[in-house]
Amino acid sequence: MSDNTVASASPAPLTLLGLGSMGAALARTWLAAGHHLTIWNRSPGRTAELAAAGARVAATAAEAVAASPLVVTCLLDDASVRAALAEADLTGKDLVDLTTSTPAESRTRAAWANERGARFLDGGIMAVPPMIGAPEAGGYVFYSGSREVFDAHRATLAVPVATRYVGADPGFAALHDVALLSAMTAMFAGARHAAALVADSGIDRHEFGTLVADWLTAMAPATAAYAGGPVPDDPTSAAVAEAGDAALLRTAEDQGVGTALLLASAGAMDGV
Repeated sequence: MSDNTVASASPAPLTLLGLGSMGAALARTWLAAGHHLTIWNRSPGRTAELAAAGARVAATAAEAVAASPLVVTCLLDDASVRAALAEADLTGKDLVDLTTSTPAESRTRAAWANERGARFLDGGIMAVPPMIGAPEAGGYVFYSGSREVFDAHRATLAVPVATRYVGADPGFAALHDVALLSAMTAMFAGARHAAALVADSGIDRHEFGTLVADWLTAMAPATAAYAGGPVPDDPTSAAVAEAGDAALLRTAEDQGVGTALLLASAGAMDGV
């Protein structure tokens, strides 16, 4: 596994399908690094800026695929990838799919690509568009599938954002991606619940927001225990923990805030 950004000494040609916010950010960094980039997007209006920066605009996805040995897809969903590549000749191509998908969809896509003569690498992007091309921001992409494809194109793939190879199973990148996004989703839901509790109470919301961020940061190291990391010492007895959970529920009810999140969290903890 690697989390290092690799500079590309000899910029290689590649094709990018999909120019949403993330795709456009990826394209800009590859162009800035001197790569010969062919682009395609279902809505042609999004190609003008990149064409002015030196990208070659293909009229069809099939034409874009034919232009380069390395093809990167960054589309809406798995169905969009299938539709975009339906008429493309993938023989001899290296296909890297950065579209958010499930592990099962990634494994199916890998088999589909192999059947059509391509090598496949799946990617899960752990970054938002402003983090692309900004190494100091800490973003990276999980990759899984063909190690040969990863090794062959690692320098190119690492131009926009750092890379982390997580295994030969094509579904592993998606599983890492979705698992971390699930943790993030629950964290944000908890922060919104906290904000709802203090709303209209007279507490300074900006100051409280800082307290939430600081508290979650302080607790973050303990989360490693749920994935098999070191378990921190916790002197809290089961009885005290149960009483604390009950207080959370009563407070939410008193403040007129829904308890579904707390109840779901308690249920999830019972299964850990």
